[in-house]
Amino acid sequence: MNDEDQRDEADLPAPAVPETAHPATGTLSPERVAAKALETRLLGGERKLRRREVAAGAGLSLLSARKLWRALGFPNFGDDDVAFTERDQAALSTVVDLVRTGVLTEEAAISVTRSIGQMTDRMVVWQIEALVEDMVHEQGVTDAVARKRLVKELPSLLDALEEMLVYSWRRQLNAGVQRLAVRAEAGLQASEEGRDGDEDDAPLPLARAVGFADLVSYTSLSRRMNEKTLARLVQRFENKCAEIISVGGGRLVKTVGDEVLYIAETPAAGAEISLALAQAFTEDEILPEARVAMVWGRILSRLGDIYGPTVNLAARLTTLADPGTVLIDSMTASALDQDKRFILVPQPAENVRGFGEIHPVLLARGQGEGLVLD
Repeated sequence: MNDEDQRDEADLPAPAVPETAHPATGTLSPERVAAKALETRLLGGERKLRRREVAAGAGLSLLSARKLWRALGFPNFGDDDVAFTERDQAALSTVVDLVRTGVLTEEAAISVTRSIGQMTDRMVVWQIEALVEDMVHEQGVTDAVARKRLVKELPSLLDALEEMLVYSWRRQLNAGVQRLAVRAEAGLQASEEGRDGDEDDAPLPLARAVGFADLVSYTSLSRRMNEKTLARLVQRFENKCAEIISVGGGRLVKTVGDEVLYIAETPAAGAEISLALAQAFTEDEILPEARVAMVWGRILSRLGDIYGPTVNLAARLTTLADPGTVLIDSMTASALDQDKRFILVPQPAENVRGFGEIHPVLLARGQGEGLVLD
C-alpha cells in the first residue's frame, strides 16, 4: 500500500462493526494463532534478531549478508525489522565458513545459494497449490477456505515433506555424481558421433541430446477452458513428460506453458524419449498431439538451464515438425544412422532463421518396442 492509499484510507470513517465480529484487543484469531505456531516451527524459533545482529553474529558485513539473502530470494528488511531467528544466523555462518575455509569462492557460494533459493521457492509454490487443489476437490470447499485450512493441516505434513526433500536431493546428487564420474569417458567418446569438430557449438563443454515437445493448438484450447480444466490439462502434460523423460534416463530441464525442454546423454537415449513423447500424446484421449524435435550437440549448462546453438536449433525444428512426429537434424541423423531401432527419413531442406539451410530428418520407430512405461 502506498502513502497516498494510506492517506485516502485515513480520511474514511471507520466502519461500524459489531463487537462480536473480532476478538478482543490483543487476542489473536484462531487462524493467526495457527499461522504463528507454524512460523515458529518452520523458522526454528521466534523472530528476535535484526539484520545487523545476524550479520555481525556470522562475522559478515551487512552488504555481504544481503547478497546471500537476496540470492535466497528474501525480501528487503529494514534496520529496525525484527525478522530473523538464531537459525538464520546459523545458516548464514554455514555459507560463510565454506568461503573462509576455501571450499567455495564467494561467487560460487552465491550461485549455489541462489540455486537453493530458486528451486525451493518454486517447489513450495507447487506443493501449496497441489494441496489446495486437492482440498477443494476432495472436501468441496472454496479456494479461500482451503488455503485457511491448509495452515492448520501443514504441521502434520512437515516432517514427511522435509524427509522426502532431503531424500530426493541426495538421490539426485548421487545421480549427478554418477554422470560425472562413471559416464564421463563414455560421454566424451559419444560426443564425437556424427561430428567433424568444426561445428558452431564445438567449444561448449557438454555433449547432450536436446529435445523440445510442444502441444499442438494449446493456445486455442486454453481460451475455451475454464481455470480448473486448464490446470488439469497442464498438470497431465507435465506429469506425462516427467515420467517418460525420467524412464528414458533423461532430465527435464524446464516446462514453459505448453512446451517442455529435456536433455539426454546419448543420441539414442534422446531419440527414444522423443519418440515416446510423440506417441504418448498421440494416444492420449485428453491431451492434443505434440510436435517434437531433438538435436545432438554441445551445450552450456548454467543456473539449472541450458544454452547454445543446439538448444536454439531444437526449438526451431519443433516449429517445423508435423503433429505427432519427431524431427532431427542431419548431424543427429548421422549419429543414429547405424542404429536399427530407428528409421530416418530425409525431409526437404528448410531455411531456418539463424542457421540458414538445414536438412531435417523424420525420426520413426525401427526395431524394438522403445521405452516401456509401467
